[in-house]
Amino acid sequence: MKIIYLDCIAGISGDMTLGALVDAGADSNYIETELAKLSVSPFSLSWNRVNKKGISAIKADVQVDPHSSPAQHSHYSDIIQMIRDANLPERVTARSLAIFERIAIAEGKIHGLPLEKVHFHEVGAVDSIVDTVGVALALESLQIDSIWCSPVPLGYGTVVCAHGIYPVPAPATLEILKGIPLASLPIQKELTTPTGAGIVSALVDEFHVSLPSMTVTSIGYGAGTRDLSERPNVLRAIVGNREPFSGVTPHSHQQAHGHHEHSHSHQHAHENHNHHEHSHSHSESHSHAHPQDHHHDTESQ
Repeated sequence: MKIIYLDCIAGISGDMTLGALVDAGADSNYIETELAKLSVSPFSLSWNRVNKKGISAIKADVQVDPHSSPAQHSHYSDIIQMIRDANLPERVTARSLAIFERIAIAEGKIHGLPLEKVHFHEVGAVDSIVDTVGVALALESLQIDSIWCSPVPLGYGTVVCAHGIYPVPAPATLEILKGIPLASLPIQKELTTPTGAGIVSALVDEFHVSLPSMTVTSIGYGAGTRDLSERPNVLRAIVGNREPFSGVTPHSHQQAHGHHEHSHSHQHAHENHNHHEHSHSHSESHSHAHPQDHHHDTESQ
């Protein structure tokens, strides 16, 4: 079984996840070709190699054509219909809808709106749609069957949103992450965005403070926008195979790598190694409602 472990070193956002998956081997050409099926304003994607406190990472950026009129994606139903009409691979469609629905439900609850009346500002923006569907496409490119994740750090402080000054974590982010293991990381920034929270809530099968039993095949790092003084502002994606182990593997560490690699031990929260399981029904899709409320989705930190 092909699995991925999302190591939330400094939180998680849509662009960080997309960059990490491409750095881990997802086909950027495939992602861009499939994204072109979406009925959104003209855009382009760039994949820039950056350095975050000594770690080389991919920064995924969406550039919208400034000369084109913005498409209307103001309602949850608009985004859902657009994704369904794009004729994307079945698992890509299901994962994309799951993320958007999680966020839409949370935003509706926070703002006291029924799902059909949830408006999208930031999530409805082209870059947020591209990040979310792009992540689903990248997972498909890597042929990922199961998604695992570390406990999620949120940061603290305040953030300026469309409605004013909000606490960190933003209300929608915290609502989305109910029931999910969180990590205490005292950095006065928004470390996890609503889109990042939606990805975790909708798609992750299990949570682990350390790597699960697996044979690692590739590793990728996705960069956030900010530079943090405390640690690299990156998300690490670790791809591999999870199979029954006989106790002896055919390749020793020295045969495979010539040296020993030491796994990164998380000082994230919940060191009791809880396994949290989510069932993913098609109805559990999410969207980033009031995205403008959190215009930090594409800049995770």
